[in-house]
Amino acid sequence: MMDNFTPGPYAAELAAAGVPEEMHEWLGQYGVGALVVKMGIHFLEMSPERTVGTMPVEGNTQVAGILHGGAHVVLAETLGSFAAGLHAGPNRQALGIDVSATHHRAITKGTVTGTCTAIHLGRTLTTHEVVMTDEQGRRLSSARITNLIRDIAG
Repeated sequence: MMDNFTPGPYAAELAAAGVPEEMHEWLGQYGVGALVVKMGIHFLEMSPERTVGTMPVEGNTQVAGILHGGAHVVLAETLGSFAAGLHAGPNRQALGIDVSATHHRAITKGTVTGTCTAIHLGRTLTTHEVVMTDEQGRRLSSARITNLIRDIAG
């Protein structure tokens, strides 16, 4: 049982990932997920309308030494899913049902920033656009994610 005074088992993970303290009670029993930790994703802003996060290129490259295309999609889906989950609210969950990405530019080092912006926030569906940029603000990829919102079976 959670209360407002006892940190959940993932409190350190949430803090390291940049999750605002007001969201720790919500995520305290789940954390941010093993893949988010492994990819080094760090949240800068979190809301249903706009979620921003960063990810290092180092450790997320493919054989040619550039950021793996799948890493772009992981960042996009992470940001879009968290934004959709925030929109869903208590006792509801967001389930990704579609994600697509277009890669515009390669990157070999540094940090990628993903900016997730709501396109549609409905009762049962959300759609977000996620733009990944490099440290100079150049667009690296564009993604779109749609999530189904449903009640958590109890």
